[in-house]
Amino acid sequence: MVNELVRHDTRELATWDEIVAPPEVKERLANQALLSLLIRPSSPFVATALHGMCTLYGPPGTGKTTLARGLPQQLASYVPGRAVRLIEINPHGLMSAEHGQSQQRVDELLGDYIPSLAADGMPTVVVLDEVESMAVARSAASLAANPADVHRATDAVLTALDRNAQLHPHLFVVATSNFTDALDEAFLSRSDAAILVPLPDAAALRAILRSTLGALGDTYPTLRRLADHPDLAAVAAQAIGLDGRRARKAVFQALARDRATVLSPGLLTLEALAATLADEAALTTTAATGGRDAAN
Repeated sequence: MVNELVRHDTRELATWDEIVAPPEVKERLANQALLSLLIRPSSPFVATALHGMCTLYGPPGTGKTTLARGLPQQLASYVPGRAVRLIEINPHGLMSAEHGQSQQRVDELLGDYIPSLAADGMPTVVVLDEVESMAVARSAASLAANPADVHRATDAVLTALDRNAQLHPHLFVVATSNFTDALDEAFLSRSDAAILVPLPDAAALRAILRSTLGALGDTYPTLRRLADHPDLAAVAAQAIGLDGRRARKAVFQALARDRATVLSPGLLTLEALAATLADEAALTTTAATGGRDAAN
């Protein structure tokens, strides 16, 4: 778990600006969080029904967690005290095969520990990453090994969210999920907004490649020329279908195609990068098609 304080700093805002995601997604997330942190402390829960939670969903590697982590930096300049706390939770560590343990851990963490960390009333963003591991759809739990424990753990999540919504309006939860079908319907209904973070388009892929090459350019200056090359947009088009994480990794796969570029990364060419991206995109298409064929 990560617990840190994020203060308003113009240098830190660049981090939010550098996150490659659709502008409308970033704007909606920031506005939803800000509205919650400003409105809920002075408005009764029974009137607003706001739980102070947003769910970011979409394919893996699209930047959901990065957006959630960067959110406090965007909010800090608008809230009293100009500071926002960040608490990040990996729910995988909470779940246990021991009878009743998952429920107890969830209740202690969400119901007691997080409120105690934020007991000073400072605006706080809580990131629940890959939340499907702790808010499992109870309607599908009948086939699970321990459906009773699944029910109890999900019930504990819902109870904690309800209690925190009423008692701790300075908390704002950002849940991320790669598999919304696995999420409990009651959990989704408590989310004030569910925002799709899609696969990057050609422009976003170009920005991702440019930032990766630019970062490498600090050590290998010739790569800066690739980052600013006018043909990079055409190269990025080869990556359509890739998520942002795989697009970044493709730069290093391109370097690994030849021993010469392993030893001297500055020798990388746009042609080698384009070939690697095309291979990765073709692999992604094949995997997706195979999955549909298997399902049929």
